[in-house]
Amino acid sequence: MRSHGAGSGLAVGNVASAVLAIGRPDFPKVLIETLRRQAGVGHCMVFALTRAGAASCLLDAGNIPTGADLGAAYAGQFHESDPNRDALFEGEGGAPIMLPAFAPRMYSARYRKIFFNDSDIVDKCATAIWTGDICFYVNFYRITSQGRFGDAERARLQAIAPAIGASVARHFQQAATPDQNLAALFATRAPLCALTPREQEVCRHILLGFSSEAISQGLGISLHSTLTYRKRAYERLGISSQNELFAIVLSLLSGPQGLN
Repeated sequence: MRSHGAGSGLAVGNVASAVLAIGRPDFPKVLIETLRRQAGVGHCMVFALTRAGAASCLLDAGNIPTGADLGAAYAGQFHESDPNRDALFEGEGGAPIMLPAFAPRMYSARYRKIFFNDSDIVDKCATAIWTGDICFYVNFYRITSQGRFGDAERARLQAIAPAIGASVARHFQQAATPDQNLAALFATRAPLCALTPREQEVCRHILLGFSSEAISQGLGISLHSTLTYRKRAYERLGISSQNELFAIVLSLLSGPQGLN
């Protein structure tokens, strides 16, 4: 099932920290903290799947002690018997995919014992996105002490899934710094590329968390000039706040072109 999202505005403040951690060594830590804060996710695992049949575990973060072992087992052979496999491969094409709600009966007895019963997992949600020949399969889990995801938590996961999937894919596709990622986005994608070079610099620093004073010092310009460039940039983009600037960036990252 493809996700149509719940509006980029909802996802803005929710996943901004994870988006800005793309390319950094602490990306897994920031990602799981973001997911816990927004939807009570206990554990997150990311797999890369190819049409040729290869599978690998790229990320294992959270509260499941045997997570690394489960990742290795899934990548080794169990990915072939995943009941979500058909939905993953039918969804190839670049748009975010939301997988069906978890139901134990979907899985074989052996699969269920290893990946749910023995590991204390009681619920999962998942999203995926194809970039080229690779499917990035992002799984969100909860254990017994947490209970199953509530309706509100599932709704929040569905809302942020496109941005989370795009962020994961972008992180593992290249090792550029966050500022290099943003510079490439501002240089090539509308409406950001319509800004002047100085307006782009100011906006990139805003997205990286710099205060107006720090931006002024870093660019060697007055505080008045920084505020003027910010005002002009916001006017060109038709926005009035930092959150709306985040929304533009997240919408571009969530689209298939944003991952190239």
